[in-house]
Amino acid sequence: MKSDCLTEYQIQLVEESFAEAAPRGAALAARFYQRLVQNFPQMKAVFADFDEHVVQKRLLGSLVLMVENLSTPEKLQPALEQWGDFHREHHVKPTHYWAVGSTLLRTLAEFTDDLWGSELEEAWSAAYTDVSRRMIACAEAAAV
Repeated sequence: MKSDCLTEYQIQLVEESFAEAAPRGAALAARFYQRLVQNFPQMKAVFADFDEHVVQKRLLGSLVLMVENLSTPEKLQPALEQWGDFHREHHVKPTHYWAVGSTLLRTLAEFTDDLWGSELEEAWSAAYTDVSRRMIACAEAAAV
């Protein structure tokens, strides 16, 4: 069962571009966090109780898990349930997902060099939108 939100071609684009960026994963995660709190200062409060390096490692691990399971979203579902519940417990709001998504796209564009273009941006946007939508749904279900 593949995602209804992504085509096979989009999945391939995401996988190939992440393979390009992954060797610089620590730098990507650090740049993402720097850009997130710079462009969305309110997000600093979301991460106030966490070590910055732990947050960066979690981001990278989450991206790896997401990319590895785009073709098999049912394998990703248990992690999305945990992540959604964790984010709900730490008062992450649906609007925060937008800030994270836009920052992620800008950071990936920087780290995928010449690969980035409208097709790749659309593919990553679809992947992130699908995952974030499912996480929000899991968080809302856990709140009931």
